[in-house]
Amino acid sequence: MSDAAQAKPRTFLHHARLIAALTLLSRILGLAREVVAGHFLGTKLVASAFTMAFTVPNLFRKLLGEGALSAAFIPLYAQADRRGSTESGESAQDFASGSVNLLLLILIAITLIGEALLAGSLYLTRGSDRVDRRLMLQFTVIMLPYVMLVCGGAFLSAILQVHKRFGPPAFAPVLLNVCHIVVVIAGAWFIGLHGKSESSPRVVHLQTQLAFALAFTVLIAGSLQVMILLPALRQVGFRFRPGANFWTPATRKMLKLSVPVALGAGVLQLSVLLDKGISYTLMQGVENGQIVRHFSFFGHSVRYPMELGAIRRLDLAQLLYQFPLGVFAIALATAIFPNLSTEAIDQDREKFKRVLRQGIEATLWEGLPASVGLVLVSEPAVRLLFQHGQITAADCSLIRQSVCFYAAGIWAFSMLQVINRAFYALHDSLTPLIASVVNIIANLLVELPLIWWIGEAGMAVGTLVSFSIQALIMLWMLDRRTGGLNLRSSRRNVTGMVLVTILMGAVCYGIQLSPLYPVGSGRLVWATQLALITGAGAITYLGVCRLMKITILPR
Repeated sequence: MSDAAQAKPRTFLHHARLIAALTLLSRILGLAREVVAGHFLGTKLVASAFTMAFTVPNLFRKLLGEGALSAAFIPLYAQADRRGSTESGESAQDFASGSVNLLLLILIAITLIGEALLAGSLYLTRGSDRVDRRLMLQFTVIMLPYVMLVCGGAFLSAILQVHKRFGPPAFAPVLLNVCHIVVVIAGAWFIGLHGKSESSPRVVHLQTQLAFALAFTVLIAGSLQVMILLPALRQVGFRFRPGANFWTPATRKMLKLSVPVALGAGVLQLSVLLDKGISYTLMQGVENGQIVRHFSFFGHSVRYPMELGAIRRLDLAQLLYQFPLGVFAIALATAIFPNLSTEAIDQDREKFKRVLRQGIEATLWEGLPASVGLVLVSEPAVRLLFQHGQITAADCSLIRQSVCFYAAGIWAFSMLQVINRAFYALHDSLTPLIASVVNIIANLLVELPLIWWIGEAGMAVGTLVSFSIQALIMLWMLDRRTGGLNLRSSRRNVTGMVLVTILMGAVCYGIQLSPLYPVGSGRLVWATQLALITGAGAITYLGVCRLMKITILPR
């Protein structure tokens, strides 16, 4: 293999390390944000309403900003930048400017329609005794314009990614986390809200005030996230031109390609929204200051299967499993996408397949030990991070159950990040759509019966099963789509990773059973438990991988 052939895989791994480092900073601050927010807001009425409201703009971010339009735009823009123009003769910069203008029109329309619908919903619920539902609508009204900022920022980040400028986009989320932390701590101090205060109408009122301040902070942070991208955009030659033609052959092709991607992403986001909606609708509520434990169904009183605060606890559980996913897997997939898009246009797709195999191996190298490791450290990690202030020991027990099931699927979530982008690079957006439909059906079939048996953890089981099925099906379909990925060449590495992960799990479990492992409760105990398991796991996995010469570098 020539040096040139080896350069590109090394290049995307280098970019992945940069993105991972900045994402690690963002995730640490994001974790700190949730720890601080949990201390003062807990998981109950106000926190659950805010979590559901914040879901709405984030769904549009994943659907439009980081989903359909970006997935269709990056391959077309990367190929236009490489050739010097689009297939219709339009310059790459004109194509980028027109695409941004088109996205802005879509986002403005979504925001205006959404605000009108929310205003109508608030009008219809006036005088309602369900304070939690009305509060959720009010938070959503404030934060909905964040759709324009976060989606616009994600699309501008896509332009930078094609030019291999990954730093500013990866750093932008840090601003949101910093703003949240500052506002929560300063706001709580200013209004006199203390984390250890007993729950009372006064405390709920103060929590509501703080949550409204957070909602407005989201808009400020969104503006900062866009502004930090502007210098880098100028350096790569991009200039926003409001008068640029947004209806060109290139933008029409992007829209055509984005429709199936949007449907696929829409199905996936519908699954996320359904999960959030189910957990919010089927958890206990608050009416006239009292917890509502039953609802009426065709004249029968039916018990709510999930306790008050389920949506917030599930959100915290997802935060923990998404930590390794965001630090490594998403960083890798973001870095590899432009390479896959460029290599996909060549008649000889051997480079495409080689980069893809390396990407899959890299996600499994991280995903397999992360899946096992997070299950093993879930107890001390959850209690150390969250068991203080308004979050109780009972809350942490429920969070931990969900973390274990979510964690078991990290390998599948990680692999899907790369596989999806491989399909998009091949301009095949129909296959991910089909797989997403399978995902949502499998998810609902598993979680709906389970939540009546094991409560909110059933939602995590549904996610685990559906994503595992989707990852395996899509890998098989991608193998057929490309005429064979030669996955046998990865057999040694992947088999070694599985064996080393099993050994790592056995070592960590043995430590938990040994006399050296501290027992009891308290921050020092939990921190020591976490350090022992994490240290032993990391040394075992990395050390044995080195001894077995398991590597994800180009061979």
